[in-house]
Amino acid sequence: MKNYYVYILASKKSGVLYIGVTDNLVRRVYEHKNNLIKGFTSKYFVHHLIYFEETCDVNSAIAREKQIKRWKRDWKIELIEKNNQEWQDLYPEIIN
Repeated sequence: MKNYYVYILASKKSGVLYIGVTDNLVRRVYEHKNNLIKGFTSKYFVHHLIYFEETCDVNSAIAREKQIKRWKRDWKIELIEKNNQEWQDLYPEIIN
């Protein structure tokens, strides 16, 4: 069964946020970290994986991404800090 991920990247604690969806979290975050895809994350140095959710349904992943993108910034920060109060980069945890 395939997994899908909704993820949030940040430039730094309380910095610029980026919300995305992918079916390969390790690969996608690697692409962001290494500026392999030109755009928002490379322009604003948004390279730290600070939050992610996993689901086996692509439609619910896309719906969740859209939902979080519509949220006020305070709500997004609350979601992040519920599980990652210090905004630690979670990438090392997912590559193991």
